[in-house]
Amino acid sequence: MLLILAIVAIVALVIIATQRNGQARRQTQLEDARAEAQRWYERLGGQVMNLNSDEPAARQALADASERYNAAGGQLQQANTVRQFELARESALEGLAYVRAARTAMGIDPGPELPQLASSQGTGHLTREREVTVEGHAYKAGPRPGADTPYYYPGGRVQGRPVPAGWYSTPVWKTALGAGAGVLGGMLIFDALFSPGFGDNGFDGDMGGDFAAGDMGDAGGGDWGGGDWGGGDFGGGDFGGDF
Repeated sequence: MLLILAIVAIVALVIIATQRNGQARRQTQLEDARAEAQRWYERLGGQVMNLNSDEPAARQALADASERYNAAGGQLQQANTVRQFELARESALEGLAYVRAARTAMGIDPGPELPQLASSQGTGHLTREREVTVEGHAYKAGPRPGADTPYYYPGGRVQGRPVPAGWYSTPVWKTALGAGAGVLGGMLIFDALFSPGFGDNGFDGDMGGDFAAGDMGDAGGGDWGGGDWGGGDFGGGDFGGDF
């Protein structure tokens, strides 16, 4: 009987110790995620506060960076899980991508490379200028900022479709995130801009091979190949110094 009680007591102690270790591990993961998100958020804040420009493309990119800074701040205030802190980190990193774009438009060193954005994985980036006309309206996109392409996009998926990083004549991704005709119009523009019919795809990255293989389908039909594409956001002292 004493032996059984001893075994039960040992098992209970092992269970308690395992639970405590699991709780400690989860708490450590949570604290690490919070610190990582806070670090990028503070770096973004330093850049947003210290940069300004009258150059249209840079001014627009800084406005987008500021919007991401506010979004990341709101997410941090409400976050209480690892995933929520990861989302805040993504927003801060996306804001820093806009900061790099703004610095490029200003003609200054964009600074060190950023970690890959989860939202832009596999979307590639533009490598040459492109211009199309859709429903009587001209649209341009390219790898560099210009008077005709003042809107930067860090790459991502819009309505499930990959849109490469680059500079655009209009923030068509915002239109495509709307409803009704706005969605259709945005998709038509994407189909035209990134059609394999242009010969040289005009972008590189993981999506380049898929486009070249024709997975996107016929641009005129507006079909990018359905499921072939799959699923799919620096300030403070450190970043300020690195720049």
